[in-house]
Amino acid sequence: MEVQQPIAACVEKWDFNWLLHRAAQRVGAAFADEIAKFGISLRGQLVLNALASDEEAARTQLKLGAMLGLDKTTLMSELDKLERAGLIMRVPDPNDRRVRTPVITDKGRELQKQAGDALAEVERGFRARFTDQEMAVIRKALGELAHGEGPMHGSCI
Repeated sequence: MEVQQPIAACVEKWDFNWLLHRAAQRVGAAFADEIAKFGISLRGQLVLNALASDEEAARTQLKLGAMLGLDKTTLMSELDKLERAGLIMRVPDPNDRRVRTPVITDKGRELQKQAGDALAEVERGFRARFTDQEMAVIRKALGELAHGEGPMHGSCI
């Protein structure tokens, strides 16, 4: 892979927004490349993580979308892909045939764990550049920026 040189206009403007954006691009690309090896997207892994957690045993599609900050169209697309791959199944609600509850399958749980371990390794690679103290400062600063003021928009990724 050819190493791309920084664009002069960008180098001249190493402002805060550009640096954050570029860092997010690099980390995001590394995560996307790794998760692609498992045949799913980062959003797919996000959904599998939510379904694998024991926080709430039965979560309707509507509740899942709200919890993850995913609009209905995006969530349905991810659920369709995961279901076709045999990683989840959608169980009809016995009280309301219009309601479906996504449930992770054993295959999905296994893939979610393997993919999660692989993504953790990618993260460790990025974190290795910093001391524990530096990482604590970075996490604190990014956490404060992420929470900010006003409503949150967008999904977890």
